[in-house]
Parts: sequence; C-alpha cells; structure tokens
Amino acid sequence: MSELVSTRIRTTAAKLGLPHLAESLNQYAGRTDEAKMGYLDFLDLVLAEELAIRDDRRFRQGLRLSKLPHHETLDEYDFSFQPELDPRKIKDLATLAFVEAKANAALLVPPGVGKTHIAVALSVVACRAGFSVYFTTLDDMVRQLKAAEAAGLLSSKLRTYLRPGVLVVDEVGYQPHERGEANLVFQVISKRHEKGSIILTSNRTISEWVHVFGDEVLATAILDRLLYHCDVVSINGPSCRQKSRLAAIGRDTNVA
Repeated sequence: MSELVSTRIRTTAAKLGLPHLAESLNQYAGRTDEAKMGYLDFLDLVLAEELAIRDDRRFRQGLRLSKLPHHETLDEYDFSFQPELDPRKIKDLATLAFVEAKANAALLVPPGVGKTHIAVALSVVACRAGFSVYFTTLDDMVRQLKAAEAAGLLSSKLRTYLRPGVLVVDEVGYQPHERGEANLVFQVISKRHEKGSIILTSNRTISEWVHVFGDEVLATAILDRLLYHCDVVSINGPSCRQKSRLAAIGRDTNVA
C-alpha cells in the first residue's frame, strides 16, 4: 500500500469516526497479507473490530453514568451459599426479557444476603446490552426529590429517575417515609409504569410496605404499579457479609 493511499484512508477513516481503523491501518494491512484475505473478508474484519471497540466504549461510558457502587458480576455471586435461591431465576432475569418488556424485578431479602450484588450484576448486563442504567438508594432518591421540590425544580429532577431504561432502587425499607415523601416515590413509580424497568431491593416483605411509606393508600398505589409486571425473588438465607467476616476471622486466627 502506497503512503499516499495510506494517508488518504486514515484521513477518511477519521472523518467517518473510525479512529481504530485510522490508528491500526498498517496492522490491518499486515494481517490481510498474512492471511491472504479477500476484500470482503478484510472489510468484515475492520468493521467488526471497529464495532466491538465502539460497543466497549459505550459500555464503559454507561457504567460511569450509572452511578453503580461497584461492578460485580453474577459470576462473582456465591449461589452455593444461598441454597434457597434458585440460580435459574436470576439467570432468567439476566436474559433481560423483563427489561425488554419494560417490566420490573424486586429482590426481597434480609440484610446481608447479597441483593445489592445481584441488582448491580443485572445492571452491568443491561449496560452491556446497551440499556441506560441509573442506581440510587430509595433514601437518596427521596432526599434529592425533596430538595428539588423545595427549590421549584421537581420536574427537572424527576427526569433523572425517569430517563434511564433501567432504574435501580436499592434499600427500600431501611427508613420509614412520611406521606409527602411517599408521594414523591409514587410519582417516579407511576411515571415509569410500562415505560421503563425498575430493579428494586428491599429487606421488607410486600405486606410490610405500608409501614415503609406511612400511608396505606399510597403504599397500595405504589405496589399496584410496581407489581403489575414484576418478577419477585425472595431469598431467606445466611448473610454474605457475616460469611466474609467469619472467613476474615479464620484467616487472622490461622496467621496468629
């Protein structure tokens, strides 16, 4: 390949927004010669690698914007420590059929069992598939919405929780909420109804939610919309955090 042609291809690739091709043209040319590729095979190689790089860039950007507390995956979750949890239920959720259907998923388990890990892992899968994700605790969402309402900016702030394809609401039930706060939660749930998915985690059973939101009518309205299309996963098992602490104590004892 002449230097003139090489320069022209790099310039054109840059203008088309194909930076990897512009940077790796000589490497591609060498691989083509070694494998004796035809023109169509060469084009397929270039486009496939450019697409993979673009998808990875979009994935990393999606993770950054998601505000996820970590990026643990389902492969890192110890299903053997939770014998009452059927891994198939979680793997079914990981197909993202519920996200495609703009439905919801609720993980209702005691503290320390790993519900946030599962919610985050499902979010990572969703990010990889191209869905926008936003993570928040319920308490933080309520706090942000109350501050926006007081400043006359509620409609603008609501868009933070309505825009993403998947909204993750963690730690529902750790703090009770008064009626005005429950109404803000209802607005988010109601406006997202059948327009976007929610992944929710809670340490409370459904029957206890009236105590979380402090108003039976609002609690019922929230549940009606949330559970209308929802996969509910209940886990009653030992604490993963307690397991980690016991393992750490065991290591310290062995060292001593």
